[in-house]
Amino acid sequence: MYKRALTVLLTAHLLFLAGFLCLGQMEEIQRNLQIKVPVAADSESRMIGIASRTSSGQRVVDCNELQRNSRYHLDMVELEVLLKIVEAEAGCEDEEGKLLVANVILNRLNSDKFPDSVSEIVFQQENGITQFSPVSDGSYDRVQISEETVRAVGRALDGEDISEGALYFAARDYADSKRMRWFDEKLTLLFRHGGHEFFKE
Repeated sequence: MYKRALTVLLTAHLLFLAGFLCLGQMEEIQRNLQIKVPVAADSESRMIGIASRTSSGQRVVDCNELQRNSRYHLDMVELEVLLKIVEAEAGCEDEEGKLLVANVILNRLNSDKFPDSVSEIVFQQENGITQFSPVSDGSYDRVQISEETVRAVGRALDGEDISEGALYFAARDYADSKRMRWFDEKLTLLFRHGGHEFFKE
């Protein structure tokens, strides 16, 4: 009982600290994710908020533009969490693979079985085990969000869902065999795409 209370207290403290750090970096995040220089963009880029190039040659994203016609309305912090987890989980996948990971997160957001925010879903732990390996191994914190990830997340936020209702995914080649056994025994395999397998209950 004591250990559980201590675990809950430590988790709450870590979430508070992470939230504080995110808020402290909000201005920098907004600078990195918004169009600062008016530049010409092609029609596809303009639709999802990507400027062709700034004066430095770097492509940047306007998250307000990304969410303008969105079915989901996430604040800047939640949107950054979604972009980072998609990049961390599916950075080597094609755009559809990235879309599928975003779909799973949003499917969880719409499910009564999971927490009510993207951040809570991504950082959720059960029995001390994180739901997403990039959170536990730290790669989540090191990703650089690609244009393809922004496009995929934009498509997901606009309501495009190709996941067949998947609530789980796993990369069998990299997953612990004990965890994969749980997927195989407790869930229904829907399909495979790239290096991931997608499941529902």
